[in-house]
Amino acid sequence: MCTVPSVPTIDGAFELQVSGQALAAGVRAVPEGNRYRSQPRIPYASARRTAASKSSYDAKFERVLAVLKRDRRLISSIKRVAGRYNIDPIHMLGAIIGEHTYNYDTLDSAQSYYIKALAYAGIDISFKYDGEHVETFVERPQFDRCRKGKKANNSDSLWSCYERVWNSSFRGKRVDGTRFPKTNFNETFFQPLFSGQSFGLGQLSPLTVLKMTDRVARQSGNRKLDPKNAEKVYQATMDPNISLHYMAAVIQDAIEAYKNVGKVDISKNPGLTATLYNLGDPWGRAAKFRRSGATWPRENYYGWLVNDRIEDIKSVL
Repeated sequence: MCTVPSVPTIDGAFELQVSGQALAAGVRAVPEGNRYRSQPRIPYASARRTAASKSSYDAKFERVLAVLKRDRRLISSIKRVAGRYNIDPIHMLGAIIGEHTYNYDTLDSAQSYYIKALAYAGIDISFKYDGEHVETFVERPQFDRCRKGKKANNSDSLWSCYERVWNSSFRGKRVDGTRFPKTNFNETFFQPLFSGQSFGLGQLSPLTVLKMTDRVARQSGNRKLDPKNAEKVYQATMDPNISLHYMAAVIQDAIEAYKNVGKVDISKNPGLTATLYNLGDPWGRAAKFRRSGATWPRENYYGWLVNDRIEDIKSVL
């Protein structure tokens, strides 16, 4: 994969309309395909994992593609969920393929995730650090700003605020005589049993699930999640019947962020939605893009692959 070929229009794309409104005036549609002519540098951690498995990125990509092509039930579910969230299903496929090509060993089968979800059910899990539950921890005065105004009534705003305060006021710092770890908010409180930071078909983190729970509850039959019930949060990351909704919500949120803040429509560029799925913080990144004065947002190594192999990915549908 060297020179980027032209990328055809996505077939059967769903038109995203925020709050039922047509594309706002002044919002520019991002062209299809990659802005970089060659793939941006792949992080060392990904290269190390792939080398340890004695595989290659091309081999992992082809294996994931083959698994998805065989699993028509999963593809049907992806299409159904994507339709509910008014996004093109190719965005969800791009995220799955990117995660399992670069950030996970491989995708054996969707069925394996149903099995893992059942295995985790009933395990006594609690979101704590050093014996203190996360909900108790965020009662500290440093987090007061997060419970004021609109933030308190939106799970994404609330948990994103908690995360920012952790990074600015606690991470790697000594506070009230206690030295806190240099780990991120998700790793500190939401990995009580497992070494990884994300799980399941969509490689979601428990923190991402908590951020998206309001958005998912509004558009699906799934109830809002509560950190007091850690088992349900882990089930949402592991069970494809639920996790597909959270994947779709993450992608929908990214498209809305770039439309509302960045003033560009990325809904026809799966490489960009895959990039944001990989990186997170779409609202912050959309604001940074707008301030940068750049003509278009750019894909990272992960999103570049999705756009470069878009015809292969479309063949799954």
